Amino acid sequence: MFSQIGQLIFENEAVAKTSDFTMGLEIEMQRVDEQGNFSQEPYPAGIGDEKTNPWITNDYLETMSETVTPSAAHAIDAMHYLYRINNALRSALAPGELLWPLSMPPRMPKDKTKLHFAKMGPKKEAYLAEWTKRHGYSQGTPCGAHINLSLDSHVVKLVLENFPEQFKDEREVRNYLYQVLAQGFVRYRWLLTYLFGASPIAEANYFEKGQEPEHPLRSIRQSKYGFGTKFTGDYTSLDKYITRIEQGVKQGILTSDYEFHGPVRFKGNRNLKDLPKKGIEYLELRMLDLDPSTSVGVRTGTLRFIRLLASYFIMHPALHPSDVNGILENADKINEEVAEEVPTEPSKYQSTAWAIMKSLERYANQIQLGPEYSEMLEDLEDRVANPLTTPSAKLMNYVKDGSLTEYALKRAKRYQEAALESINPFRGFEGGKIYTADELRKALARCELLGHE
Repeated sequence: MFSQIGQLIFENEAVAKTSDFTMGLEIEMQRVDEQGNFSQEPYPAGIGDEKTNPWITNDYLETMSETVTPSAAHAIDAMHYLYRINNALRSALAPGELLWPLSMPPRMPKDKTKLHFAKMGPKKEAYLAEWTKRHGYSQGTPCGAHINLSLDSHVVKLVLENFPEQFKDEREVRNYLYQVLAQGFVRYRWLLTYLFGASPIAEANYFEKGQEPEHPLRSIRQSKYGFGTKFTGDYTSLDKYITRIEQGVKQGILTSDYEFHGPVRFKGNRNLKDLPKKGIEYLELRMLDLDPSTSVGVRTGTLRFIRLLASYFIMHPALHPSDVNGILENADKINEEVAEEVPTEPSKYQSTAWAIMKSLERYANQIQLGPEYSEMLEDLEDRVANPLTTPSAKLMNYVKDGSLTEYALKRAKRYQEAALESINPFRGFEGGKIYTADELRKALARCELLGHE
């Protein structure tokens, strides 16, 4: 059953627009040497300056490279951008350097103070130092794939025109739809952890002695053992979201609003207090582990699934405001349970996962999505039915002496060789040029065309 807004969208034949999100990708990967240690090399000179290049930057550690794509209207375009930028980074690495393909970091030195923070300027580096005092080095090192989603303006305008008594302007429509999306993704985060979790074990020295889990997990990164501050957000509304984070700062739980690393973040104005002025401009989804089966850390099929989920959330009834916090608090507990399950065994929530997948399949058929979506859903339904086909369970086949180093290095070397053999790598960062998003899209498109000549 569609919501009132969903029925409006359906009757106006605009359902396709609910999955036509503008999408941007941010992929973190650690630079390592050929033995699987953190690299001792500086930020690659061939891609400009780490403080000014917004498309290949560092996050937390100097070795944690983050590739950022300009926004794209289609998943396949976002992937093309990502491949080009990822190859540009690989082409600039020092001889013998590689990109570690796993979310959990390579083996860490026993003396973690030897790790160097990213060079982000005095203010940010002071923040990183304070954060590390609170949480330790290990919890800052897991890497992931972040997805930024922005609504199609056609949907926003359609809702505003037909519900003028509920929304006074486009900003209010966007805020409402984004909060509905955020609630949906947090509510079903556990399903994404099951389907895409790919961090079953940690390498040497990540855990202090005696603090490691008793068995491999579906996703260490998505569990209580993973990244950073365990501070829950309030997704009931934008105002409550801001108030909750500000309270965390006042109480000393967060060192600053920047430290809120929830599974979903409302994004727009850089200053949290100013976010209500223009409203939410996009969502940042932060719940995906790196997929080591691809050189860029995320697959097109995964992006399609995210788009399908987002469309489904918009079209179906939203949570009642009074129920949001209770349901999402329970969802966090479920996610913790799923993340800490043995990856080769069926999930406690297998039947619920199956029911959700079948609902998504019916919805995809109802709105007549293409065969690529049917194939993607078929693959993911197989993961629900057979846990041995999930990414984390597959990784367990390659564990040797409690480590995935051999597997990770083999993958990393293969991906590096393929990048260096690229016929027409993108070299637009070499001169230190700072691209706007439009300029970079055009430059990447020109490179793409040259590669097909």
